[in-house]
Amino acid sequence: MRPPPPPLPSLRSSVLVLVLLPLLAACSSPASGRAVPLSPGTASVAPAPPPVVIIVERRNRFHRELVVASALASIAIAAIILSALYAWVLWRRSRRLPRGNKGARSADTARGIMLAPILSKFNSLKTSRKGVVAMAMIEYPSLEAATGKFSASNVLGVGGFGCVYKAVFDGGVAAAVKRLEAGGPECEKEFENELDLLGRIRHPNIVTLLGFCVHEGNHYIVYELMHKGSLDTQLHGASRGSALSWHVRMKIALDMARGLEYLHEHCSPPVIHRDLKSSNILLDSDFNAKISDFGLAVTSGNIDKGSMKLSGTLGYVAPEYLLDGKLTEKSDVYAFGVVLLELLMGRKPVEKMSQTQCQSIVTWAMPQLTERTKLPNIVDPVIRDTMDPKHLYQVAAVAVLCVQPEPSYRPLITDVLHSLVPLVPVELGGTLRVAEPPSPNLKHSAC
Repeated sequence: MRPPPPPLPSLRSSVLVLVLLPLLAACSSPASGRAVPLSPGTASVAPAPPPVVIIVERRNRFHRELVVASALASIAIAAIILSALYAWVLWRRSRRLPRGNKGARSADTARGIMLAPILSKFNSLKTSRKGVVAMAMIEYPSLEAATGKFSASNVLGVGGFGCVYKAVFDGGVAAAVKRLEAGGPECEKEFENELDLLGRIRHPNIVTLLGFCVHEGNHYIVYELMHKGSLDTQLHGASRGSALSWHVRMKIALDMARGLEYLHEHCSPPVIHRDLKSSNILLDSDFNAKISDFGLAVTSGNIDKGSMKLSGTLGYVAPEYLLDGKLTEKSDVYAFGVVLLELLMGRKPVEKMSQTQCQSIVTWAMPQLTERTKLPNIVDPVIRDTMDPKHLYQVAAVAVLCVQPEPSYRPLITDVLHSLVPLVPVELGGTLRVAEPPSPNLKHSAC
């Protein structure tokens, strides 16, 4: 009797059985067909191939590791997505501002830092926060002392609701104080409107707000002092524009355009000044021009044609606003064109022809602005024949476009700005290179 074959080694799966079956068949003699017995002595003849088993086990292990790695990767991705979502929510909350003030927080913070050295020089003041901007609440006794009890000798100008006074505070800090005398709801509305807008605006070509005061029904606004006064005083006052050369006038126009561009293009929502005129263009000791008086200004998102009262100054008001109450940024462009004509011709925006008749500068000048033979004759005698004729024609063309009756024909203030930059010397903030600087004492403000 043949002894039974030795027991096969036990495996964890039936895979090894499938692998060994071909080997058992190979142990039989091909000639006789009889099986060759497996014994310890013959085990070396046909051993089980271990590489196949190792490969199968490695595949099982790889499959398990792949499943674990996939699960861990999924968990990590989900954690990253949740973290990013949480960070986005926190960012949105930190960026959330009151309606109408979008994008103002960082500018306002910078403004508070820049004003700190100036405000610290005022005596007897308290700090108040209106919105997100710190403004100085100056006590009335300080204003009274700084203006010489609002002496007539310190009057710098007269506005619709009161006068502007020169003030010198303790430490020699000079400023301008506008007193809005008790004028009812309209006066108070303009006061609050100016504080709100100027409190959120910081630009080299817009006047800087320093503080305010309310006392016995009167409202006071304190600005930086502009030593050369207003453009209206320089052009139509005692000097009759003698201090304003051609290049200085072009510099003033360029500064105005930069200030308006900031209001129209960089404020959110855009700001429409609504009362741009030569008396609201202030000049510092270097003839840098700054736009002032924002009592009538509005934001483009708050224009209500039905409830908004028609406001402005005769001669500067755009036709569509005067006739239909339609107010856009192009209304400011029209007023800019009128001021540009004042700079060009040295004439007031409206001139009295007789007891009952007045004529606007636009009506009078328009036919002559487009005639090259007539244009030199209407230029202000102070600057006549002192400029390149090509530059004169270009400025006249810009003015004509700005005062077009149809708003859609007027250029954007950005286009006006680009047209004026090549006409202003480098020393005054433009790109024009001249052999002799227009004046060694003039400096330009950065934009």
